[in-house]
This record gives sequence, C-alpha cells and structure tokens, in this order.
Amino acid sequence: DFDVAYFHSYAHVGIHEEMIKDRVRTETYRAAIMQNQSFIEGKVVVDVGCGTGILSIFCAQAGAKRVYAVDASDIAVQANEVVKANNLTDKVIVLHGRVEDVEIDEEVDVIISEWMGYMLLYESMLGSVITARDRWLKRGGLILPSYATLYMAPVTHPDRYSESIDFWRNVYGIDMSAMMPLAKQCAFEEPSVETITGENVLTWPHVVKHVDCYTIQIHELESIATTFKFKSMMRAPLHGFAFWFDVEFSTPIHCQKKKRANPNEALVLSTAPEDPPTHWQQTMIYFYDPIEVEQDQLIEGSVVLSQSKENARFMNIHLEYASGGRSFVK
Repeated sequence: DFDVAYFHSYAHVGIHEEMIKDRVRTETYRAAIMQNQSFIEGKVVVDVGCGTGILSIFCAQAGAKRVYAVDASDIAVQANEVVKANNLTDKVIVLHGRVEDVEIDEEVDVIISEWMGYMLLYESMLGSVITARDRWLKRGGLILPSYATLYMAPVTHPDRYSESIDFWRNVYGIDMSAMMPLAKQCAFEEPSVETITGENVLTWPHVVKHVDCYTIQIHELESIATTFKFKSMMRAPLHGFAFWFDVEFSTPIHCQKKKRANPNEALVLSTAPEDPPTHWQQTMIYFYDPIEVEQDQLIEGSVVLSQSKENARFMNIHLEYASGGRSFVK
C-alpha cells in the first residue's frame, strides 16, 4: 500500500517539472552521460525510475544501442509518449512496473538512476538500483552515479529561529509568548527541507555514510549509525544540524580501483550549502532551544538513521548531542 501511494505521487507532473527545472541536477546528469559516452555507445542501459524519460533519451542521444526505461509510476505512460514523439521507439523501451518485477532478457552494460531523496536516503530508490545491479548488470559494468556521500554539520540560523519562534513575543502589540512552546513543537519536531548558506555552518562537515553503488547491499540501508565530534569555528548560537549529500559519476576504469589517480576527473553533483542550490536543498534538524557555543567548543554525539518498520521509504532519526556539559536527545 505504501508503495502504491509512493508511485502514485510520482504520477503528478509537478514533481517531474521541479526535478527537470533543477538545472544543476539535470545538466550534471547530461554531462555525466556525455563524459561516459564511450561506455554507453552501442551498449545496453537501464534507467531505474525513469520518470518522464529524460535520462533515457540523453543515453539514446549518446548512442546507446538499447535503453530500458523502468518506472512503476503511471508517468511511464507519458514517458512512452515522449519517446514516440522523439522517434526513439527503436532504442528506448519503457517498462511500466517495479524493477523487482519487470523482465529484461539480457545483461546490461550501464545502470543510470536519479535515486537520491532528501537527506540522500529519505524515499530513496537506492534499493531498486541495488536490485537492478544484482539482476542485470554485467561484470565490470557502469553505474551512474557511482558513489554517494551523506554529510552533517552543526549550524547557526538566527533568522529562521526568530521568524518561527520569537515572532510570538510581540504580535500586534500583544504578548503571545504562551504560543512559543507549541510553535517550537510544530516548527522543529520534524526535519525541515530548506536552503541555507555556507555562512550558517559552524564547522567542517562529518561524513555520516559513504555509499559505493557497486558493492552496497540492501540490508546496509536498514540502519546507519555514526558518532561525531565537531569543534565550533566561531562563537554563535547553535540551532541544530544540517545534512546534505553529493554523488560522484566515475568511469569504469576507476571502479576497479578504490583510489582514483586524479580525483578531478570525477563529475560531482553536490547539494552542499556553499554550492548552487538544488531542489534537494539541505535537511535541517532544529533544536527546540539554541545552545550558545564559544569558539573551539566541542559538539559531540551520535546519530542513527533507520528505515521505518512500517514504510522502508521513510526514515527515523535518533540524534544524541552534547556541548558545554549539557546533553540532549532528539
């Protein structure tokens, strides 16, 4: 039932419009396809969660012999029309169904997918990419993107805090601060997807999880845990933690080696605060009350991201943090 609802949500054109209009996202994917054209030309590609089919069409334009465009949402019906309108029915085969259920009767050379969700793993389709890899990918085949990294860092964001909370101190001359506990609960009990800048970030980021799309297993997504220790670069109120990710598109030669000879060769799509904004923005976890931190003050703790038992596409976050001798759980 949850999957039905999830796929149904992707039948709405608005979601696809937002993703395609995200130029950073779409143009990085197109650049990655062109950069890897020698591995795509004359080869068989599967596009996991093809949506409107734009990545499948980019692959066909790059000379793919055949592209299997797979989507369980009803948008697949429109994708098929888009393929027809671009005279690509001989190259792009739209399969309307889940990767776990559809049949492809040959091995594939390349898997491409835009699987990342908010905070990388919320509503993520990474499990479907892993399934496609294990079902169809040839040995030595290419996965785009190849790697993903989720980061976190402590942030200060006084403007956001005052807009949502301090606002109640004086409303048209009336003291409505009695509203503040409820306002904090409503504003900050769940993660918030919004755009911040590098100026909001108090420290260097911490790597929560590095994902190697060639080797990661589905069971590894059930629970991800990390401990962190940050040192604040400045004196500021600490309002919470921000999470963001980047993904890397590498060529197959590099896939065989753990370390690349030249790191600059890889194309990266980043959702970091200092990079151009994307539709993923950043994911914020706000505290109910800020903590005043001094320069060089330690902020330490742990975070566990676990798939919801009811719905694996959803995520539970357990955050423990301590600073200045006080500790908290969220």
